[in-house]
Amino acid sequence: MTESAEPRFSWWRLMRLCTFQIGSAMGDILVTSIWNRIMIVNFGLPALPVGLLLSLRYLLSPLSLYAGFRSDNTPFLGYRRTSYIWLGRALMLLSLPLLALSVGRFDANQNEALGWALAVASFLLYGTGTLLSGSPFLALVRDAMPKARQGLAASMAETFLIIMFAVVGISFSLVLKGYSLAGFWALTLATMGIGGFFWIFAIAGVEKRARIAMSRAAETTRAHFAPFRATFVNILNDRRTRAFFVFLAMATVSAWMQEVILEPFGAQVLNATLAQTTRYSSYWQSATALVLIVAAIVWRKRRGEDQVPLTQMGLGIMGVGMALLAVVSLTAQASLIVLPLLIFGAGFGLYTFGGFQLLIVMTSDQAAGAYLGLWTVTILLSRGLGISLGSALRDGFVALSGSDALGYAIVFGISAFGLFLSILLLSRVNVLSFARDTGRLSAVDAHVMAAEL
Repeated sequence: MTESAEPRFSWWRLMRLCTFQIGSAMGDILVTSIWNRIMIVNFGLPALPVGLLLSLRYLLSPLSLYAGFRSDNTPFLGYRRTSYIWLGRALMLLSLPLLALSVGRFDANQNEALGWALAVASFLLYGTGTLLSGSPFLALVRDAMPKARQGLAASMAETFLIIMFAVVGISFSLVLKGYSLAGFWALTLATMGIGGFFWIFAIAGVEKRARIAMSRAAETTRAHFAPFRATFVNILNDRRTRAFFVFLAMATVSAWMQEVILEPFGAQVLNATLAQTTRYSSYWQSATALVLIVAAIVWRKRRGEDQVPLTQMGLGIMGVGMALLAVVSLTAQASLIVLPLLIFGAGFGLYTFGGFQLLIVMTSDQAAGAYLGLWTVTILLSRGLGISLGSALRDGFVALSGSDALGYAIVFGISAFGLFLSILLLSRVNVLSFARDTGRLSAVDAHVMAAEL
């Protein structure tokens, strides 16, 4: 494959890439939020099988590793990234009518076997499609930008996704105020049409067609297994990438321990209504989106290699938010709930802005898809582990203490401890050394930046 010159930075190209997240947000809200509520609240089905289906994507996450590796080494239909992305998104589009059909079966006959079969097939297609396209998309965002702006581009793509979660969530709630099968089908078709359009529009023409011999393009998966394994052996043999892996896993687990238990905490400890608890996530996610926007404006010219202090600051603020949430639980002061959520969200915004740039820095040009696939899998598995761990610890500590308030406070306290520990773990990742060895920084630049830290 011939190497091209470094691309020029273009705000138009970056904004167009960000519109990819419109379809991502529409699909995720339909699949993991609206469907979940209909199944449990409207159909009265058990939460366990619903939760297992929702977590299926996390269990399939190693697919992201191989998708990233393949997009590095084997062009598909003439492209390194684009064709893999569109293949994955096509599977996601196919999954959506199956999901609507499953809802129709449950609507006619609750807990029907065919309904569950359709739902399982839908989630398998959706999860596979998400993972096949996720790391190649992030790699495409990286490839389309000059090195100095790659971290900014990744952070902006994530910022736009968070903003679209809020926008799409509000929009869907206005369209579907109460459950109806016709309404669910309307949202499904809207997601397929609007989301599918932006999945094509966002990346069409961004990547130049790969110039590669047909013999190489036709190499089999089996032929690639040896280099695939060797690539990840080399990645994991680097002490710096292992340290970054440990940091990323700890930070993600700690940040998402609150995901499932936050609303039950409001109901059981603060006696909050359903309407009040449903706003909890919007409080901290709105703060996250606002801080991400401000960070993109203020620190848009800062190099990704220089984002370690900002990322650590974000983790510290998140830890303070979780610690204050533990205090709110112990005191049962419902009037204080908004402040720790806003603090946590603000810290999450700084952490996301800096952390995503570090993901780009801790990635080599020669194996960008493989590295980003590894980081994607780490985040997905750690998020699933954090959600499960938070729920399990909540049940255990409430049972042991006999107090809801104390049980929740301990879990929030453990989350805060993990976030503070992540600051120390990140300080042990030699980001500048990795950037120097992969050609992002000259030895002189690395020495100057190290002296400034």
